[in-house]
Amino acid sequence: MKGDLFSSQHMAQASVEPGLTVENAKCLKYTVNGEMLARQGAMVAYRGNLKFERKGQGVGGMLKRAVTGEGLPLMAVRGQGEAWFAHEAQNCFVVEVEAGDEFTVNGRNVLCFDASLSYEIKTVKGSGIAGGGLFNSVFTGQGSLGLVCEGNPLVIPVSPQQPVYVDTDAVVGWTARLQTSLHRSQSIGSMLRGGSGEAVQLMLQGEGFVVVRPSEVTPQKAQQH
Repeated sequence: MKGDLFSSQHMAQASVEPGLTVENAKCLKYTVNGEMLARQGAMVAYRGNLKFERKGQGVGGMLKRAVTGEGLPLMAVRGQGEAWFAHEAQNCFVVEVEAGDEFTVNGRNVLCFDASLSYEIKTVKGSGIAGGGLFNSVFTGQGSLGLVCEGNPLVIPVSPQQPVYVDTDAVVGWTARLQTSLHRSQSIGSMLRGGSGEAVQLMLQGEGFVVVRPSEVTPQKAQQH
C-alpha cells in the first residue's frame, strides 16, 4: 500500500518508555504499564492487554458535579499496552506537574493523566455567585497531564506588576500562587445601552502563567461539555 496516508507523518510511533507522549497535534498516546486515567469516551484506539472501567467520583464529587456542572467523567485504564486519546480533533498538549506544585484547569480541557496525579473540584477564589459558578479542577502530585484545546493555546506570563484579565469562557487553566478575582470592565451605563459583550473577566495576580484558548464557549458547546 502506498500514498501520503502511509508516510511517517501519519504513522504511529514505537513506544520508548511507559507514560504519556504527543502522537500528533490532535492525539496523545499513553503507553500503559499499570494504570492511568482518561476522560470517558476519549479513547480512539488501543493495542495490548488493556481494560477500561468507569471511575466513580465518590459522593462528594457527584454532589459537586450536580451543583456546579463541573466535573471529570473519568475512566481507569489498566494493564499493559498502548492507548490513543483525542477529543473532537482539538489540539493536544502535555503539562508536567511537579511535586509541591498545582495546576488549575477547566474540566472540559482534561484528556488523560497519570494515576500519580490527584484532583479536586474547587471554587475559583474571588469569583462569587456573580461569576455564574466558576469551578475548576486543581491537580496536585507529580506526573503528566494531557489537555485539549480548541486551537493553539496562548500562555501569558502573570507578574505582580502586570495582572492578566481573561474571559471566563476562554481560560484553560493557570499555575499555582496566582490570586483570582472578578473584574468588571464595563460601566453600568454601557451595560444599560446593550454592553460590549465583555462585561466581566477573571483577573489573575501574582507570579505565574495563565493559559487561554483562541475561542469562547458557545451555549450549544457548553451544554455538550
